[in-house]
Amino acid sequence: MALTDVAIRTAKPSEKARKLTDEKGLYLLIRPNGGKLWRMNYRFDGKQQTLAIGTYPDTGLALAREKRDAARKLLAQEIDPCAQRKQEKLERKIDQQNTFEATGREWMKIKGKEWSDTYARKTKACLERHAFPVIGSKPMKDITAPELLSMLRAIEKRGTVDMAHRIQQHCGAIFRFAMSIGTVGADPTPALHGALSTVKTEHYAALTDPKDYAELLRSIDNYRGEVTTKVAMQLLAYTFQRTKEIRFAEWSQFDLDGALWRIPAEVMKMREAHIVPLSKQVIAILQELKTLTGNGSLLFPSTTNRSRPISENTVTYALARMGFKGRMTGHGFRSVASTILNEQGYRHDVIERQLAHSEQNQVRAAYNRAEYLPERKKMMQDWASYLDKLKTGAEVIPLVGTAA
Repeated sequence: MALTDVAIRTAKPSEKARKLTDEKGLYLLIRPNGGKLWRMNYRFDGKQQTLAIGTYPDTGLALAREKRDAARKLLAQEIDPCAQRKQEKLERKIDQQNTFEATGREWMKIKGKEWSDTYARKTKACLERHAFPVIGSKPMKDITAPELLSMLRAIEKRGTVDMAHRIQQHCGAIFRFAMSIGTVGADPTPALHGALSTVKTEHYAALTDPKDYAELLRSIDNYRGEVTTKVAMQLLAYTFQRTKEIRFAEWSQFDLDGALWRIPAEVMKMREAHIVPLSKQVIAILQELKTLTGNGSLLFPSTTNRSRPISENTVTYALARMGFKGRMTGHGFRSVASTILNEQGYRHDVIERQLAHSEQNQVRAAYNRAEYLPERKKMMQDWASYLDKLKTGAEVIPLVGTAA
């Protein structure tokens, strides 16, 4: 006979646990202490099983029957309700562990090995400030594109459009990392494409007109400040490496006989070792510099502390003193070289490898490093000779030996 609400409510405990039977395996277990527990008996694979349905009165008669019917539907599909519940409980536990913050910190821990210390600090700081407080405690699989967009637009409204885009990129990287380890099945960030305001890119000041650049080169040669500052600017022009790579250059990295500069991975922005072919002009400059700083490890030591390199602002201040403030920056030397070499027909891949830009295709990257060195050696010598002609006031003519 089916149970009623009245019968359940008025049922009293006894010295031993007793059952009030409902229908289809459902019953109410009344304990000696007065507790009333819903249970369901069933058979699966020939074995007797008991499923806990809930506690009365939190789970009333109607709800207990709904849960019983749901369990019976699983049985009809040859699914064990007890095993299903354990699986769901395990998945909830995994979801609680795989929150956005936990996954994000694991991503930073693994990928951070490839980053510079500065980039790692900035990435950690922006996630901790902008993302973790908002979605950090949510399971990765529960985070939706609209939820991400709400967070990003809040950042955008604070006037930090660039930060909103940066957070979006980090979120995408974290979701792709989660996909690789099986935590989530999809990345919601592509759906946000075009949803944020466009970032206004501020380009580094650079003298891309060859005649203007010639004026700068002559000013560098005539520079009356520290010799190390002058040579640092000359190397920026001839090798177009990043200012950090110039500042932290050590004599042990240079093979003057082999005309190569091997920059270790820890100095490079992309954490990948880089080779720079040296022109005859650069070798001559370095041989002269070696008489001044060759007794130490650094090419460009600080005047106040020989174990530390020149300041990151040294070149900026020198350019300003020469009258190029707002017209040229340390990074601008790279822009000039890239612009002119591309205009003169050198292969784009060769230029990009010499600039040490990241190559996303790892197979192709390995090929670049192995096969482009002869071309880069020729290009770097052509570039040095071209700059010398500019300095002497020669007509602006195409580089020698450019690609057809």
